Amino acid sequence: MPVILPVKGTSPEIPDSCFVAPNATIVGDVQMGQDCSVWFNAVVRGDVNSIRMGNKVNVQDGACIHCTYEKTKTIIGNNVSIGHNAIVHGCTVEDNVLIGMGAIVMDRVKIGQNSIIAAGAVVLEDTEVPPGSIFAGVPAKKVKDISQDLLKGEVERIANNYLMYSSWFK
Repeated sequence: MPVILPVKGTSPEIPDSCFVAPNATIVGDVQMGQDCSVWFNAVVRGDVNSIRMGNKVNVQDGACIHCTYEKTKTIIGNNVSIGHNAIVHGCTVEDNVLIGMGAIVMDRVKIGQNSIIAAGAVVLEDTEVPPGSIFAGVPAKKVKDISQDLLKGEVERIANNYLMYSSWFK
């Protein structure tokens, strides 16, 4: 059974259309949209501030979503994929974004829609990722604009695949 716990009287809100893996952890002030999935060993900690997730967000294996006490919330738009072992902390992620495996997104970052954060990238505090960008490296910098092929072939494909994968477990 997943660990789903209230914190200070506030329980996570998880629609029936979502999949939560048996060893995932979701606590506190977390509101998930429709058709989301939180995978094996992933942690969504709304204990010190709020986490809001849009529709069709997948939080892949080992990923961690958190925020900073009394300072930063985490807001995630629709159709967002958060790769294996990524850390998303106290930031805003707009719609149609892929955050690659092992990436770290720090406090007060804003990732514009239709963007990719490459695997292993470290997006430092207060960085603004313009819509339609690919950021990579440590620290992460813009490497190019996203093509329509990449947007459809990766961002949309991965989000749709995770919706399909979650159906296998329901």
